[in-house]
Amino acid sequence: MYDDASYQREYERRRAIRRKRARQRRRKARLRAAGFFISVLLIGAMFLVIGRQKQSPPSQPEDPAQTLPQDDSGDQGDASPRYPELYSPLDADGDGIDDYHDIMQGARAYIATGPVYESRYYAGGYPDDGYGVCTDVIWAAFRAAGYELKDLVDADVAAHPARYPHMEEADPNIDFRRVNTLDCFFSAYAQTLTCEFDDPSQFQPGDILIFGDRDHIAICSDKRNLAGMPYIIHHGSLEDGPIEANHIYRHELTGHYRWNGGA
Repeated sequence: MYDDASYQREYERRRAIRRKRARQRRRKARLRAAGFFISVLLIGAMFLVIGRQKQSPPSQPEDPAQTLPQDDSGDQGDASPRYPELYSPLDADGDGIDDYHDIMQGARAYIATGPVYESRYYAGGYPDDGYGVCTDVIWAAFRAAGYELKDLVDADVAAHPARYPHMEEADPNIDFRRVNTLDCFFSAYAQTLTCEFDDPSQFQPGDILIFGDRDHIAICSDKRNLAGMPYIIHHGSLEDGPIEANHIYRHELTGHYRWNGGA
């Protein structure tokens, strides 16, 4: 028998866990920042010592490609081969591209249209005027893979309203464009994965990421930074715009899902 009170308790328990994890990540972030600062000081001291030493010039010119520093804000560098990509056994739209990569490419195609960041309400639900927010990346990505996320969410809200305790009243024009609604939906129908960054291979193209207290949502790219963590495809803010970038550390990761057809 479905018990609304039990679901509410479980919802509160999961929210408490997310907040606890967020606090832990803030502490880890402070420790990483302190470690980075110390490393910068040590490296600076090392270069100061080297600069004071008198050395004869090298007999052969140096290769500039070997001496320039790597910059993980651009291409993925050499991280990708260390973390083989997973491929979904599903291809919902039958285009020859598996669902994971179809979702990722759909997100990429959406941000390429250059939507302006602004939250608006639309009769019928879908933005039609060049504006959008972070959740619009998600339904567009799913549509590209052969799934109408709005229809799936609307049907589940109608069938299981207690699964969405944040809702006072269902509104099909906006429900599928709310991060908290999508988090509830994916927690029920997608594979739940780690929010820890210690194993980059656990993050794969097309994975769905929830940040903060359901504040933001994004899709994992197949590009990775030098630490092996994926870039994210998202519509982060008016300043950033729609972007695929090394932004996974910008927010506290509190949800991580992989879509396997809703099974």
